[in-house]
Amino acid sequence: MTPSVLPTYNRAPMAFDSGSGAWLTTTDGDRYLDLGAGIAVNALGHAHPALVQALTEQASKLWHTSNLYQIPHQQRLADLLVDNTFADTVFFTNSGTEAAELAIKMVRKYWYDKGQPERTQIIAFEGAFHGRSTGAIAMAGGEKMTKGFGPLMPGFVQLPFGDHDALRAAVGPQTAAIIIEPIQGEGGIRIVPDQCLKGLRDMCDTTGALLIFDEVQCGMGRTGRLFAHEWSGITPDIMMVAKGIGGGFPLGALLATENAASGMTAGTHGSTYGGNPLGCAVGCAVMDIIADDAFLAEVNRKSALFRQKLEGLVAAHPSVFAEVRGQGLMLGLKCVVPNTDVVKAGYAAFVLTVPGADNVIRLLPPLTLTDDDMAQAIARLNQAATTATPHAG
Repeated sequence: MTPSVLPTYNRAPMAFDSGSGAWLTTTDGDRYLDLGAGIAVNALGHAHPALVQALTEQASKLWHTSNLYQIPHQQRLADLLVDNTFADTVFFTNSGTEAAELAIKMVRKYWYDKGQPERTQIIAFEGAFHGRSTGAIAMAGGEKMTKGFGPLMPGFVQLPFGDHDALRAAVGPQTAAIIIEPIQGEGGIRIVPDQCLKGLRDMCDTTGALLIFDEVQCGMGRTGRLFAHEWSGITPDIMMVAKGIGGGFPLGALLATENAASGMTAGTHGSTYGGNPLGCAVGCAVMDIIADDAFLAEVNRKSALFRQKLEGLVAAHPSVFAEVRGQGLMLGLKCVVPNTDVVKAGYAAFVLTVPGADNVIRLLPPLTLTDDDMAQAIARLNQAATTATPHAG
């Protein structure tokens, strides 16, 4: 019998009733340390007072009007994003996937208006994840996401991660844009080196191609800067944002320069719910906290301490873990044993982690993780590693 909820997820055998900070409590009363944060969504933890207040205050006044009218919180959030980033303009969505769809449209409309409609090809990279819509899976490629869903939308090419020769050979007269995650999340917490991001910027400047950064998972303070690309000292033309920007409320955005967005005039795109008063009220509260220099400095302090402790964990369990990778509080443990074994062992230790590609478990805790939470994290991961350690015979 088909379940009433479409069975597209392999769900863990627990259901959560409440949360506070980095902790979740199940319907059975068990308490788990959440090092996944809803896959980098709950950037300020569960039930953060400022977000609860922003949402409840707005919910008591107005939920929805549509984008046929002015939305004050949407304007304020757009101003905050423009003031704190490279962008000149912002379009609000409900998810990162929707931001990816607009990125595709924006790039193609840009070249159409420039009188070069043949420039439709977008270059992406192996291991990327840009969402699960038909356009997003065609852009990222990968058999796991695309098998059985053909024919795929044309106009995309996927290159091996870090293959500079393949990139130089692929860029040509049809190249409209290059899209990349400064740190791959689903791909296994793989960092794109700063010099590579700079090289992509130079290549786009030379060829005219637009540079798109997908910061859905690595943005919003996760690496210790507001956005991960800031460490490299260069900026994109277009950037996808979601997950942490809503702190748990469904919210996404596409940020762009005036030049890149020049083709997107009235009627070229829209969203029923995107940028609604509820989402943008929460988004403003998130930005007010995360964009603060002192908050980001604290993220950097905690991330350095957490990484140091994780290096010790790896050294203590060489038959389970191979290395620590990542930046800020977007960290991964490359596993020797199957990563899913470690995730499941974590359940028994009451700690939640997220599997990723390349046999990695992802550690994406709330940016508000305390030092005491961190100590608990290491103790529980140590317990999970002991359980997951291969035994002879």
